[in-house]
Amino acid sequence: MSDEQAQAGTAEGQGPVRVTESIAEQLEAKREDLFEEFEIRDEFPSDVLVEARKRTEDVYDEIEAEIDDRRDLRELTTWTTDPADAQDFDDAISIDEDDEHYTLWVHIADVSHYVHPGSEMWAEALERCNTVYLPAYTVHMLPPVLAETVCSLVPNEDRLAHTVEMTIDRETLSFEEVDIYKSVVHSDERMTYTEAENRLDEPGTPLHEECALVFELAEQLHQQRKEDGSLVLNPSRDRAHTIVEECMLKANKAVTHELMWGRGVEAMYRVHPQPTPDQWNEALREIQDLEGVSIPGSSWDDPRKAVNAALEESPGRQLNKIQRAVLKVMPRAKYMNDPFGGHHALNFDIYGHFTSPIRRLSDLINHWIVHQNDVPENLIELCDKASDKQKDGETAERLYKQFMNEIHLDPHAINNRGLEVLSEAEIAELDEEERERVHGVDA
Repeated sequence: MSDEQAQAGTAEGQGPVRVTESIAEQLEAKREDLFEEFEIRDEFPSDVLVEARKRTEDVYDEIEAEIDDRRDLRELTTWTTDPADAQDFDDAISIDEDDEHYTLWVHIADVSHYVHPGSEMWAEALERCNTVYLPAYTVHMLPPVLAETVCSLVPNEDRLAHTVEMTIDRETLSFEEVDIYKSVVHSDERMTYTEAENRLDEPGTPLHEECALVFELAEQLHQQRKEDGSLVLNPSRDRAHTIVEECMLKANKAVTHELMWGRGVEAMYRVHPQPTPDQWNEALREIQDLEGVSIPGSSWDDPRKAVNAALEESPGRQLNKIQRAVLKVMPRAKYMNDPFGGHHALNFDIYGHFTSPIRRLSDLINHWIVHQNDVPENLIELCDKASDKQKDGETAERLYKQFMNEIHLDPHAINNRGLEVLSEAEIAELDEEERERVHGVDA
């Protein structure tokens, strides 16, 4: 993950939201209208699917043939942490320490080994640019038959990966050394966020010490970011999410610093312009006027720190209002071939995406650039298109959620719990209380 997180999966321990076939048909019709309006490609062409299936054949023979040309990390303790209903696991972490350093490994599925220039899947990814997440419906950038098999770091299986190995100073949390290389990894466990959270509280359980150590690092990275002026719009994020977010941010930052300062090459950098002073003042005044909210005087010099302080001190009921006030004045981030301007919200001078090549074209292309040291000739065009397609996907998501609200469905509940469509026969078998909980009955 990175600064723009993929939406969360099904809440553990809760059943899906149940609807009638009639409601499901309305949702399908709305999706089709939005896909047509924003030119979102839902179905994959047959030649793309055929190629994807072929690339999943002879997996173990191919990995064995690759081992001599890669770093063999299969003995390194490694695990993934994802939502409960995740179908692909594209990033994993490992951690170690000595008296002066942490060593953090972020392993990313080596998607570019299977999807590369000249392949049908690459051409299709250039058209899609990203995965689009609607409540209970996903439009994938890459065929799931590939993304959920050879490009998924499933437990107890060897997998090809692209590893970012970072030696981090314990005092300053700065990079002492960064090494980016192709690897073979073997995940020891697939954990959900809830399981990772529980593991931190259970000494003596598998991976407890590793989880505790990586949280120790992640919490320091998180606090340092806030002190440096990184905007943190969700102050109540739990420990498991903090681990994943901070590790992915650190890896993304390491890669793009290597590309810019180590190699001086163009790449798909993530640039986030800052609001004008007047826009920031407008947002801060709106926040200051909220009931029960105050901004400490010491934080006014940096609007991002002022927002962080307001979020931490405000009543929970005002959280969404503060977030909306900020997002209303915040320019859109975009992809550019040059990192000029940096990432304002994160307060990073250089930033880009590397850790989600299954769902973002930017990451996939940056994997290719890192490995081949070869920049696509049409990179500027790809940056512009990826920015536009991301905007289209987010607009479609917003309009789809708006439609759900209009038909009295809760998009947030569906995002967290999923959707189940019941036929008339299935509804007839329910008792009266259960029937009343099915959306669309007698509507």
